[in-house]
Amino acid sequence: MKAISCFKAYDVRGRVPDQLNEDIARRIGRAYAEVIKPGKVVVGHDIRLTSESIKGALVQGLLEQGVDVHDIGLCGTEEIYFATSHAGMGGGIAVTASHNPKDYNGMKFVREQSKPISGDTGLFDIQAMAEKDEFVAAPRPGQLHRLDTSEAYVRHLLSYVDIPALKPLKIVVDAGNGGAGRVVDLLEPHLPFEFIKLHHEPDGNFPNGVPNPLVPENRTATIAAVREHGADLGLGWDGDFDRCFFFDEHGEFIEGYYVVGLLAEAFLKRHGPARVVHDPRLVWNTIDIVESLGGEAVQSKTGHAFIKERMRLENAVYGGEMSAHHYFRDFAFCDSGMIPWLLVTGLVSAAGKGLSTLVAQRMEAYPCSGEINRTIENPAVVLERVEANYRQQAQSIEHVDGLSMVLRNWRFNLRMSNTEPVVRLNVESRGDTALMQDKTRELLELIDAP
Repeated sequence: MKAISCFKAYDVRGRVPDQLNEDIARRIGRAYAEVIKPGKVVVGHDIRLTSESIKGALVQGLLEQGVDVHDIGLCGTEEIYFATSHAGMGGGIAVTASHNPKDYNGMKFVREQSKPISGDTGLFDIQAMAEKDEFVAAPRPGQLHRLDTSEAYVRHLLSYVDIPALKPLKIVVDAGNGGAGRVVDLLEPHLPFEFIKLHHEPDGNFPNGVPNPLVPENRTATIAAVREHGADLGLGWDGDFDRCFFFDEHGEFIEGYYVVGLLAEAFLKRHGPARVVHDPRLVWNTIDIVESLGGEAVQSKTGHAFIKERMRLENAVYGGEMSAHHYFRDFAFCDSGMIPWLLVTGLVSAAGKGLSTLVAQRMEAYPCSGEINRTIENPAVVLERVEANYRQQAQSIEHVDGLSMVLRNWRFNLRMSNTEPVVRLNVESRGDTALMQDKTRELLELIDAP
């Protein structure tokens, strides 16, 4: 039995072909069929050069185990979520490696009603069965069908905005040669916006770098275009567009943390008091907004599968991660990279103000460092060292997801990534930018110390 190393905490990601290849994909398909027993499954693939062949092998494994497969073709991950719930499927699988390097690929899984599958809810059972590789083919192989849910998907996206109330905004959209451009084109005829399109065509060669606006150098083209065209808004996405990133009318990048607060406020004003789920990395702004509107802020472990599970448990109206994942109860509790920007265009239109004005007060009240990544040889040792350094001063210490510590007027979260060999640091303060910056430098010195 050979170990398969591409299974992570809540999805599959690995280098092709040594960590993920067609043989492994076929075995994963067979194992998914045996563990989940879905009956019928939606599959689709992103723009990576290996995605069609990996998907083909996955489909072969599913068919061998008697599962009927409905292929929606080139898509974003959220289209798999939508199709699974909309079409009443027993599960869904997106072949994607999101923002990982070009030579990577992977898969994201859901079961019926687009319920997530994580290491806590069956993913490692799929891994164990794929590694064992002892399958008996079904008496009747499954059947392969084509499925097109794009019209219903676009209709659902548009339901989040009052189209007649939208202003004729000028919007820079940077798909990063990922999959987002195709959906922008589907939405465009229904909206009063002028789109300035950058890196719009899908291209798995990633001629302008892997689409991931969390990397500062990947933002320069969007910033320049917003300023050059006098745009009202700038948008960027990762490769499978389940994350959406914002730039204000001045071309300034807006940390996802403040967008979480903005959308939480919008949903609570629309729906009344409700639960909002958030991750532990940056929290004070979200908690303040939610509680001021009579809602309840609920903390969850970081990661799309964990957030979705908690969303369902709490029946939360909205959930947000500062990494630019946004989750919606009416979208099967799943994350979407399209719904957030549609909502923000509605907020900008209604306010008659730029995005910078909508978030300025919150940024001043709770300044943050933004996420800082470090490659570390012994991350567990580093976390212990940091905790020991601040333990006597701490007002509270949590290990919900990595290390979270609250000190006098500032707090931080330091955690190991679930998908990459790095530690991630986030620092925030209560209205004191200088304190936040000073403590960020102090923490980085501790982290980088030999």
